[in-house]
Amino acid sequence: MTERRVGIEVPGGDVQELLREIREAEALGIQAVWLTTGGPRTADNNIRRDTPSILAAAAMCTSTIQLGPAIVLTWPRHPLSFVEYCEAMAQLAPGRFRLGVGPGNKAPIERTYGFAFERPLAHLTEYVQIVRSVLREGVVDFEGRYYRAQTADNEPVDVPVMISAVRPKSFELAGRFTDGAISWLCPGAYLRDFAHPAMVTGAEKAGQPTPPLIAHVAVSLHEDWDEVEAVARERFDSYMRRDPYVEMYRMAGFTEAGKRAWSTPMLKALVVSGDEAEAERRLRELFSFGAAEIMVSVLPAGKDLEACRRRTLQFLGQFARTL
Repeated sequence: MTERRVGIEVPGGDVQELLREIREAEALGIQAVWLTTGGPRTADNNIRRDTPSILAAAAMCTSTIQLGPAIVLTWPRHPLSFVEYCEAMAQLAPGRFRLGVGPGNKAPIERTYGFAFERPLAHLTEYVQIVRSVLREGVVDFEGRYYRAQTADNEPVDVPVMISAVRPKSFELAGRFTDGAISWLCPGAYLRDFAHPAMVTGAEKAGQPTPPLIAHVAVSLHEDWDEVEAVARERFDSYMRRDPYVEMYRMAGFTEAGKRAWSTPMLKALVVSGDEAEAERRLRELFSFGAAEIMVSVLPAGKDLEACRRRTLQFLGQFARTL
């Protein structure tokens, strides 16, 4: 059985702030940190940062916490460039690094990088096949529709390769070709009814065990829901303008997602708030829905944002020790 973990998304700001937050998470007993490609989310945020470099720095100032990007974009970098990076990270943080990759979203990719965002799952499939082949076997000789890659005599490296997933086809791809799926903004019931079953189906097609599901959830240890909801609406505003998320919420039973605006029931399905007992109940429920690991976006709310942030992080560290 896969080890259960509690991790956090580290939004941070500049590099020193990110490293401070990662060291803080390790000291509190949180088992994993995930860095996203962009900075703190606002409507149509286009902030980018070099997550791989920051994680390399984090490897040098931590000793136990799991490190990973969630996710780095596939389009700007050839898959073999990430093989080289994984080889370095395996030496900097032995057994602690996991590579999370994904195609991102259509509008930012086309606007920022100028790529034609077409057939993203087919593109992603080739990408992870190349990376995993070299990491696991040390060799690859691949010629596909999107990539060519040939290398030999590499030393195998123990670095899991995971992908971002929102819709069932991406979760099935994760079950079939990767070492895990990283969800984002998916309600627990959707993970139970659609995501995890799709991963099981993909794994069965490949004749292998179902890989881990990383369940993203927002948590705010704060008892005033109205204040928590206001923060969540601002933080996740832009996602209701992206088709994959709208479709995912409609599949989950929230027909109002078609209006492309968050409803209170949608946010309550995503955001865990209240006291420690309620938070523990909701997080354990996610494990029962098929999650192997939980990735938390901490949402500070209320008049004292730092107190709420600290309370939430302390709870997550304590909860992690009960798993």
